[in-house]
Amino acid sequence: MYIKKILWAIAIIGLIAFGAIAYYFYNAMFSPNTNFEEDSKYIYISSGDTYREVRQKLMPLLDDIDSFDALAKQKKYIAYVKAGKYQIKKGMNNNEIINSIRSNNIAIKLSFNNQNSLENLAGRISSQIEVDSLSLLKAMKDESFLSKAGFKTETALGMYLPNSYQVFWNTSAQGFVERMYKEYNRFWNADRLAKAKALGFSKNEVIALASIVYEESKQKVEQPRVAGVYINRIKIGMKLDADPTLKFAAYKLPKYKNKIIRRVLNVHKEIDSPYNTYKYAGLPPGLIAMPDLSAIDAVLNYEKHNYYYFAVDPKKPGFHRFAKSLSQHNSNARAYHRYLDQKGIKK
Repeated sequence: MYIKKILWAIAIIGLIAFGAIAYYFYNAMFSPNTNFEEDSKYIYISSGDTYREVRQKLMPLLDDIDSFDALAKQKKYIAYVKAGKYQIKKGMNNNEIINSIRSNNIAIKLSFNNQNSLENLAGRISSQIEVDSLSLLKAMKDESFLSKAGFKTETALGMYLPNSYQVFWNTSAQGFVERMYKEYNRFWNADRLAKAKALGFSKNEVIALASIVYEESKQKVEQPRVAGVYINRIKIGMKLDADPTLKFAAYKLPKYKNKIIRRVLNVHKEIDSPYNTYKYAGLPPGLIAMPDLSAIDAVLNYEKHNYYYFAVDPKKPGFHRFAKSLSQHNSNARAYHRYLDQKGIKK
C-alpha cells in the first residue's frame, strides 16, 4: 500500500512536471514574443553569422530570449542559420519568428544610375547589399567573365543598365554580376538587336554613342535628335567632335584631378587620347559614362534629319540649337560663348 502511494505520488509529480514543460513549450511556441510598437522590424543576418550573432540581433526585439533559445534549439535552427534580410512582425511568437528567419528572405530594391566607373558602381552597390566593394570590383573586372560575355575593360561598364532591381541583400559579388548580365541580355531583345544591326553597330558601340548623347543632353525629348547629329557625321566620315569625350580624356590626366571642366577650350582638343573625338575619327573605344536607358533607345531610334551641328541654347539651358550648316552653327556657338562670358565661366 505504501509503495502504491509512492508510485501515485511520483506519477502525479510527473504529470505536473510534464504539464509545466508542455505549458512552457506551448508558450515558447505560441505566445507573442516581441517588444516593439512598430508594425514590424527587420534584421540583417550576414553570411557566416552563427546563432550567437543572430541572437544578439534579436535580443532588442524580443521579450523573452530564453524561450526563443529553447525553441530554436528544438527546431534545430541553431545549426542552420541562413543569411538575408528578414521581417519580424509585431506580436509574432517564437515559432513564427523562427519560420520567418529560416525561409522568408526578403528581396530589397537595389538602384543605381549615372555611375561613371566600375569603381563608383561597386561603391554604390555595396552600400545597398551585404557584399563589399572590393569583392564586387574583382568580379566586375574578371577577365574570363568579360571575355565570355563579350566585353573588355573599356566597355565593361556598359553591361550595367541603370534601373531598379529586386535582389536579395545577401547576393554575392558573382551573383550580382551574373544577374546584371541576365538583365543586359533581356534588355537587348530582338527588336533592339535588329536596330543595332541596321545601324551597323555592335551593342557596345551603341552604348558608347549613347553615353556621349547622354552627356550632351539629359532631355529625353532631345536625345534622339542629338543621336541623329552624330549618326549623320559618322555616315559621311566626319569626326564626332564631341565635347564630353574631351572632358573624359582630360579627367584621366593628373592635372585635372579633382577639377571640374565647365568650359571646353582649344587646349582640351590637343589631348592625345583615343577618347578625343576631335583628334580621332569614329567612336571612342568605350563608353564615357553610364547612359540612361532613354539615351540607348535614342541611338537605336535616332531622329532622321539633316542637322550636323548643335550648340547649347543660352536662352534655354539644357537644350540645344541645331544647325545644318557650319556658318549657322558658328553663329549659335558664338551666342553660347557670350553667355558663358557673361556668367564668368572661363574654364
